[in-house]
Amino acid sequence: LPFPRPNSASIVQLTPCASPSASQSSYRRDNPLINRGRFREFYQCDFDIAGDYPAMLPDSEVLYVVVSLLESLSALSTFHADLLGSYTLKINHRAILDGVFSAAGIPQDKLREVASAVDKLDKEPWETVRAEMVDIKEIDPAVADKVGEFVALNGPPCEVLEKLLAMPDLAPVAPALADMGRLFSYLDAMGVLSRFSFDLSLARGLDYYTGVIFEAVLTDGKSSVGSIAAGGRYDNLVGGFSGRAVPCVGASLGIERVMAIVEKAEESAAKAAGSILRSTSTAVLVVSIGEGEELTAARMAVAAELWRAGVAAEFGYAAKGNMKRSLKYALENGIPAIALLGDTEIEKGTVQVKLLEKGTQEEVKREDVVAYVQAQGLA
Repeated sequence: LPFPRPNSASIVQLTPCASPSASQSSYRRDNPLINRGRFREFYQCDFDIAGDYPAMLPDSEVLYVVVSLLESLSALSTFHADLLGSYTLKINHRAILDGVFSAAGIPQDKLREVASAVDKLDKEPWETVRAEMVDIKEIDPAVADKVGEFVALNGPPCEVLEKLLAMPDLAPVAPALADMGRLFSYLDAMGVLSRFSFDLSLARGLDYYTGVIFEAVLTDGKSSVGSIAAGGRYDNLVGGFSGRAVPCVGASLGIERVMAIVEKAEESAAKAAGSILRSTSTAVLVVSIGEGEELTAARMAVAAELWRAGVAAEFGYAAKGNMKRSLKYALENGIPAIALLGDTEIEKGTVQVKLLEKGTQEEVKREDVVAYVQAQGLA
């Protein structure tokens, strides 16, 4: 959570404030899982609001920002829509979670331990979580079964809330339930409530959360990556750095996870099409065959002409050009064209342009190279 420490001093001097922070690196304290997008070091983009406001107003705006970010990503293309458009934001409240645990019979000193176990339900089946509660955390089996009934509750926010309000055992958390009702009305007013699921299994194991908690997860079953955005309210965390309590709520978008999902899908699509996933934006690789300053200068000149015309091009730094090595490099990286020069081409004032996908090669006058490349749709 990058926001509290660097901003604690400014928050004390000037509150309230909103901080859409720049993307920055963060570090995971638990074991990374590369195949699930859980890297030791990773980048995320944060949006936080600090200060005293009427209940659930900043929370609703933060949640709206998360929905807007995910909608913007899925609107980039039909490919992105298919990949990222099917998502749900699971939402819960730490006070309500503690309330249902207490109602089930969990002792106060075991609440965080049980929350830690329940937090694994997105990765483990209930049977495994129940076994941990009973065998390791020494929870009575009947109490664990009662917890299981509660955490199985999920669905449209207002419907789940109505069920919880009808439970007499949850009277102690009536204020939190009222806050959730208020939050749902705000999200409905902003037109995004349908994206949410009130999910009692969402625990967010980090102890600093004090109120609303949420996670955005993909629902199409195509990815093994977990949540792609998450956050919640953390009213006591900034005080550890600033010396005074400052209510805060925020969200993080997992940039690394989104990129991992997109990259894997692109690789699968390229494999299915029998093509190579391009690892560079280079459209033309400029190659000279032979050795000498004149050939080096010639390939640099052609590359510069292509750059000035807005064509993504590159040339090798090797003193002596090697066609076999250059062709291998272009094929492995998905570069669609090679502009080839040798002593003969320099004498004739031409360039050999090889289109790798089409398997064709054509000799083009030097002054026409840019126009020819652009006509092939490589600009």
